[in-house]
Amino acid sequence: MITFGCPDRTGIVARIASFLAEVGGWIVEAAYHTDPDTGWFFTRQVVRADSLPFDVDELRARFAGVARSLGAESDWSVTDTGQRRRIVVLVSKEAHCLYDLLGRVASGELDVDVRAVIGNHDGLADITRAHGIPFHHVSFAEDKAAAFAEVAKLVDEHDPHAVVLARFMQILPPELCQAWAGRAINIHHSFLPSFIGARPYHQAHQRGVKLVGATCHYVTADLDAGPIIEQDVIRVDHGDSVADMVRKGRDIEKVTLARGLRWHLESRVLVHGNRTVVL
Repeated sequence: MITFGCPDRTGIVARIASFLAEVGGWIVEAAYHTDPDTGWFFTRQVVRADSLPFDVDELRARFAGVARSLGAESDWSVTDTGQRRRIVVLVSKEAHCLYDLLGRVASGELDVDVRAVIGNHDGLADITRAHGIPFHHVSFAEDKAAAFAEVAKLVDEHDPHAVVLARFMQILPPELCQAWAGRAINIHHSFLPSFIGARPYHQAHQRGVKLVGATCHYVTADLDAGPIIEQDVIRVDHGDSVADMVRKGRDIEKVTLARGLRWHLESRVLVHGNRTVVL
């Protein structure tokens, strides 16, 4: 699979298609988008591996010249969809997002290798281990810097394609945001940018909102301001208590996180600045 972004101009599609045709590449899926505001072109191309006379590393090396000729610089990738994706999940006390992800993996709906679950509380250890997945408890009660260093060590030994903050409820330090840039995915229980930070359902209830939602986004050093992958909402009304809104919101959080994670693992999300294009 090739994902690609470059300054828009005529002939980009023809250049990529010609390159693939010359090496015998059989395109089975292709998507394109041009952002008129930034003048940036985006594409995602899925090619049958058995149509190529070489492996993914050789394809990557050969396509590098095409990318350079189109001004893509580092804004492109070639990945092997046959390689099972690895994730590590970070949790706290809230169970709903983890339960949902584990259920989707167990049913085969989400084909991903969950290498580990790391919690700053140990309440989700049993359900994690019941799925045959290692659980690591890292306490944040005393020294947060040391705790994050331990979390980073546990995560990095698996070199995951995604680090999923499934209601982790801890703010990643800037150095981890940078180290895991484009891989750390958070679910925020709010339709960002509204009601950022803590207790968004309480904020929403006080404002009398009619819709509550969730936002799946990449983690950056700017709190709850990273590029948005996916959002969804559910209707509430004046009769709903804060507890009702939290309950309804949890349903949206689970679906939104699963959808955003799937798109990320399928290399459908192209980031440009603080915006995303999902192809």
